[in-house]
Amino acid sequence: MFLEETPVLSVRNLVVRYGDGCPACREHLEKLEKNRCAVCKTVWAVNDISIDVYPDEVLGIVGESGSGKTTLMRSLYFDFVPTAGSAVLRDYKEGRKNIWDASAAEQRMIKNSIMGMVYQNPVTGLRMDYSAASNIAEKIIAAGSRNAGQMTARAAGLLTSVEIMTSRMSEAPKNFSGGMQQRVQISKALANNPALLLLDEVTTGLDLSVQAKVLNLIRKIKSMYGISILLVSHDLAVVRMLADRTVVMLDGKIVESGLTDQILEDPRHAYTQQLVHSLI
Repeated sequence: MFLEETPVLSVRNLVVRYGDGCPACREHLEKLEKNRCAVCKTVWAVNDISIDVYPDEVLGIVGESGSGKTTLMRSLYFDFVPTAGSAVLRDYKEGRKNIWDASAAEQRMIKNSIMGMVYQNPVTGLRMDYSAASNIAEKIIAAGSRNAGQMTARAAGLLTSVEIMTSRMSEAPKNFSGGMQQRVQISKALANNPALLLLDEVTTGLDLSVQAKVLNLIRKIKSMYGISILLVSHDLAVVRMLADRTVVMLDGKIVESGLTDQILEDPRHAYTQQLVHSLI
């Protein structure tokens, strides 16, 4: 389906380690207790992960708390510094340069122009005391634009697309519900037409009815903008609704991957089987 296209994102052999490691874990990673070394207590949060995200694809990453999925996501957005590995973006240096080797200025450009991030907690992704429009304008300014009229029009269009009335553009997100805050985050992430949208547990903590609205909104956004999405969730039901392909993580490693329908219908790994059974 996607394999003949150039990936929007390619990650190879990503490692995020907390601690220096020791011979016991460096040489025998397969013997870790979950993702922790019993000898030196080093945590291998992400352990040799490789993934590709293709144009117009939603790649789901599912796993329990502590599986490494959010560490993977936030490493891509430069919130965490990887221990090892590489990641290339089709729209940065023609996919030839590891983004983690980029300068600080180049990394800011990547965050502001090529990728958009929606965090699980809106407090992380928004300035709660700024207006909704100002949050979006901040992202546009960071990419180099200074035209106030264009920024206002862009903010109005984006907020309308996520079903927030333009009459509330001047209100601060702290006055909004959790679901509305997530929609403002999505608008901000889309401000500069990124090639890749990173979604980290965007429905966690929301009421079921609000979750459904946010998920429907994400499908609408993908259709409207033709954007590629990397979606992290602990909930396979969320991934089932949105993802073309799914990667299952456990203890910092990928234990299963494939087409979402295939994983749902014929899970091979015991952990994936437990996830699928929980949906029944």
